[in-house]
Amino acid sequence: MPSFAAKVTRFGFSTLGRISPDLASRLAVALFCHTPPKRPKAAKARQSFADGARKLATAERLMLELRGAKVGLRRIGAPRCSAPRLLVVHGWGSRAEYLADLAMGLREAGAEVFVLDLPGHGRSSGRTLDMRMAAEAIAAVQERFGPFDAAVGHSFGGAALMAAAGGSFPGVPAFAAHRLAVIGSPSRIEDVFDGFVTMAGLTPKTARALVARTERRVGCPVEALDGVAIARRLGRPLLVVHAEDDKEVGADQAKRYLGVSHHIRHHWANGQGHRRIVRAPEVVATVSNFLLGDGSAGEIGETVRLRTASSV
Repeated sequence: MPSFAAKVTRFGFSTLGRISPDLASRLAVALFCHTPPKRPKAAKARQSFADGARKLATAERLMLELRGAKVGLRRIGAPRCSAPRLLVVHGWGSRAEYLADLAMGLREAGAEVFVLDLPGHGRSSGRTLDMRMAAEAIAAVQERFGPFDAAVGHSFGGAALMAAAGGSFPGVPAFAAHRLAVIGSPSRIEDVFDGFVTMAGLTPKTARALVARTERRVGCPVEALDGVAIARRLGRPLLVVHAEDDKEVGADQAKRYLGVSHHIRHHWANGQGHRRIVRAPEVVATVSNFLLGDGSAGEIGETVRLRTASSV
């Protein structure tokens, strides 16, 4: 059942949208880009945060300047010329601590690992984030600590990673890592907007204005952020990890990659949902093997249940 706050939000947007779609879309963009509180509130989340903080206690804490804002970063492992350099990007409402198991697993596999706190999250400043801001943060990390051999992103972080690799935003250097992995990530950003429109109860006119205003904000059309189109164009090795029981980002977002390219592998981590998936040992091992090993993670097959992307 929708919460009282959600009902009030929908009622407010529905009423305002009939009076002034432009004003409603302006407020909708502000809400759409407003990040959640940085500290966990629920007991389970607090425990997960504490566990992650303990595991990252010895990681080096770094801070970058980005257009007057602060971007937090953790480096795990001393710099070594022979060690592959990897970037880890969290999802919406998350932070480095929640990806500690994945980051430490990559470190144990031999990588020098950087874990980024996106703007508005973790140790980074602000309470606002959009896809362009995420790509700018990734580009800043690349400029200061790159080049990177590979990268992995969870949820929004995976979508941002694909957009950054695709050089989607004018004036923002493309992320040049050779291998990429996305975990529980949306591939079609239009669907993200559709979900928000439904949640906020926006009128069709306000919804169209929201998309147009967002496109002006980030500097490119929403279609340019499609992960599948980017993957096809780049032709780089890509691992797509998802759970069919993911209730936050539907498995159809991962299935869109099926049959796109022989460069793409799938790994279905069913039973792991949306958040547990980044801590699952088999997922950590699969991602590590793909990014640092022989790249054979996942299977190649037809578009059959629990199979992976077939060659074109």
